Amino acid sequence: MRKEWWQEKVAYQIYPKSFKDTKGNGIGDIRGIIEKLDYLKSLGIDIIWISPCFLSPLADQGYDIADYYKIDPRFGSNEDMEELLAEAKKRDMHILLDLVVNHCSDEHEWFQKAVADPKGPYADYFFFEEGIDGKEPNNWRSYFGGSVWEKVPGTENTYYLHLFHKKQPDLNWENPKLREEIYKMINWWLDKGVSGFRIDAILNIKKVFPLQGHHYPADREDGMAACTNMIYEAEGIGEFLREMRDRCFRPHNAFSVGEVFNETEEQIPEFIGEDGYFSSMFDFRAHSSGHSDKGWFDNKPVTPNAYRDNCYLTQRLVNPVGFISTVIENHDESRGVNSYIPAEDLSDTSKKFIATMQMMQRGLPFIYQGQEIGMENVIFHDISEVDDISTLDEYKIALENGYSKEEALKIVNRYSRDNARTPMQWTGGKEAGFTTGKPWLPVNPNYTRINVESQEKDPASVLAYYKALCALRKQEEYKEAVVYGDFIPFLEKEDRFMAFYRKGEKKTLLVLGNYRKEEREVEIPGTIKKVVLSNVEPRINGNTVKLSGYEALILEVE
Repeated sequence: MRKEWWQEKVAYQIYPKSFKDTKGNGIGDIRGIIEKLDYLKSLGIDIIWISPCFLSPLADQGYDIADYYKIDPRFGSNEDMEELLAEAKKRDMHILLDLVVNHCSDEHEWFQKAVADPKGPYADYFFFEEGIDGKEPNNWRSYFGGSVWEKVPGTENTYYLHLFHKKQPDLNWENPKLREEIYKMINWWLDKGVSGFRIDAILNIKKVFPLQGHHYPADREDGMAACTNMIYEAEGIGEFLREMRDRCFRPHNAFSVGEVFNETEEQIPEFIGEDGYFSSMFDFRAHSSGHSDKGWFDNKPVTPNAYRDNCYLTQRLVNPVGFISTVIENHDESRGVNSYIPAEDLSDTSKKFIATMQMMQRGLPFIYQGQEIGMENVIFHDISEVDDISTLDEYKIALENGYSKEEALKIVNRYSRDNARTPMQWTGGKEAGFTTGKPWLPVNPNYTRINVESQEKDPASVLAYYKALCALRKQEEYKEAVVYGDFIPFLEKEDRFMAFYRKGEKKTLLVLGNYRKEEREVEIPGTIKKVVLSNVEPRINGNTVKLSGYEALILEVE
């Protein structure tokens, strides 16, 4: 595999609205990111992905972009962004922006012009279709519930397509003029000094034609079918992705990471192989394994063995081909420690355990803001406390399926995207040091117990452990094994146990993880040369290792 500039790095995702507010208006901003660059550097971060901060009405928290060239005044200015790029460069850090080009906002100039003239050239930047017998053109259900079709304002029977929110009209990638506009914008930001992009919802850009009358079998009582059916049927997306890569990413040696779900084994080389469309893609396999198409009410918890088995499967499929990006959480998911650690086992020790399992896999690790201090899900006491449109839809679906309000609230509490969007917990002081005003989303009440300030003073903290994991990735002695070494499972079928070798050319590491409260004894083949890192005091007698509950132990072995 060809070595690239980004492979030895550690990446960090910032949700700007919730990271750090410097204006006192309760909304995080770019100057807050600049203020915390040294903190991120001390953590060991090299690449920072910033979720959308462009001009937006925030119908979907910035994933509805009204102007791709303008920073939203809520977050700052274009000058602030240029300063952030310059300050990051001084620290040898890289900035990634979020590339949202399956759709834009209905307040974007293109859509406004399309609505003003539904038969004009800008209408072909979108998907305008006539209804059938007074109904929508087809029966697809949007990601956020309801039809994917909304009437074009001022028309009797013309609809526009929106796979997401009705304020997020889908862009027509079949139109070469639209693609040229997108490539121009991407290159404009790359020329400004952005190092690359995280690419949002990209599999949706290829549609199935004709759209009108293209129904799928209904999968709920609403008579509609999930729009994701289209992804499985559509063919030819590679033509668009190759063109974007060749016109934008390759000339700039830019990093690109795709948000790709449910990829087949055959598609992996196409996405991230030697000649892949992207540099990398996220590993959502474990997260998706508990997902139900019926709704969150039918989701299943991801068991310890399921987490392990899905990680192993990804590693087996990806490692001969390319570089995966590992995650345990992001802005679209609940907190990783709540997703992958049974509630009764949650502790600093188990948080360090799951950190080890993520960070020691082969790939580029992405840490989401607050993950490094073990931030947890929040508890919503009433649905009125929820901001996220996806959560509100899932609450409604749970009610429609016979759950009480109390039961529905409990369901969405577990899976709400707002769990990851509560403000970053910097201190134990007022509003967790996030703002001097009223935060846009309430701070998790546990901020007095879980915050950066207290953990920076504690050498045994979750934060200190993440720093050690980041440092290990860059340590000259072990870097080659941790970054590029083979991933080989060890005692693969042992119940609630996750262990694997990272075998480099000169060094071999063995990562042991006891995924339960009870201790267990493990016999290690070969010679144990050194304890590299552990989340508890290790107990080793010759080749016998006694692992405490949720102990994660990294050994150098022969």
